[in-house]
This record gives sequence, C-alpha cells and structure tokens, in this order.
Amino acid sequence: MNNRFWDEHYRNPPAERVNPLLAEVAGPLPAGAALDLGCGTGGDALWLARRGWQVTAADLAATAIESLRERARGLPVTPLRIDLAEAFPDGTFDLVSAQYLHTPFPLARERVLRRAADALRPGGLLLVVDHGSVAPWSWNRDADLQRPTLDLDPARFSVERADSPQRRATGPGGRTATVTDHVLLVRRDPNR
Repeated sequence: MNNRFWDEHYRNPPAERVNPLLAEVAGPLPAGAALDLGCGTGGDALWLARRGWQVTAADLAATAIESLRERARGLPVTPLRIDLAEAFPDGTFDLVSAQYLHTPFPLARERVLRRAADALRPGGLLLVVDHGSVAPWSWNRDADLQRPTLDLDPARFSVERADSPQRRATGPGGRTATVTDHVLLVRRDPNR
C-alpha cells in the first residue's frame, strides 16, 4: 500500500529544484558525504551532487528512484530504494537532510531522525525541515505539524537552529499560499 501510494505520487515528477532551506544551510559548506532521506525525485540530491557532494539518496518509491537514477547519470549520486520504517542506509555522513519527511503511513519519524543523527560524522549536520502548516493543495492535510523532539545527548549534539520561518509556496496551477516550516539543525560534536 505504501509503495503504491508513493509510486503514484511520483509518476509525474515535479520540476527539479532544491529546497530553499537546504540551499541556505548547505550552500556555504565544503562538499562531503550527504544522505538525502525521503529524496523523492532527487532535486536536493542533484543540487548537492553538482556542488561536489557524494550523495546517497533514499526513498521508498521505485518511480522516484528510477527517475533520479536517469537524471543523475554522471553525477556522484547513489539512489537507494529503502523503506525507512524497516531499514536505514549504511554509512556515515557530513550532512543528513530530511526535507518534509511526512507520510500518511506509519513511520516512527523521530526514531529515523535519531538514527540519522547517529549516522553523522564528527562535526556533521542534520537538517530537518517539516511542515509547520499545510498548503491548501497538499495531500497531507492530516500531517503531524509538531516539531520533532529527538532527545539527543547534549554531550554529543548541539542544536544550531530551531525556528519556524514562513515562506510563499506555489502549488498546482500556480496557486500560492503562505506556509510555515519547522527547521531543526543539529551538529554532532566535532570531537565525539
């Protein structure tokens, strides 16, 4: 059921673009190894790879992963079809990005995000961007709009940003709405 929903959702991929908060955070960083959780058709993964990052891009939807595989030819992107409810990608990363990792199906998101924090290399960053409000055209009208509470060890992790900025979003047919995002940026201690 999960697979069918997401495969259909990505059957007609949206225009390729990077999420603005990822560009803001990752733009000034030196390239390294990145993990894009819930990558969809890969706009963020491709943006990172074009800036020299080695990207593991993980998503449940086979249609999204195949679309990304086609567009990532010649770029340092490893598309990975994985159900985060059951498994987590191998490796350690300088940056883990989870942009709008919402689903209408059961997913222990906070557990997944704690695993993401544990997959950070010393000094690495975890960027989580969630919906703080929902646009009128969204499929996820019943999304959990609470900021995740990860209960990370403060001796190993520090919160560098936790806020709720607003932005103008453009949906189908050019409709626009002001929406709120929850942003959480966590850094792993460089010495641990």
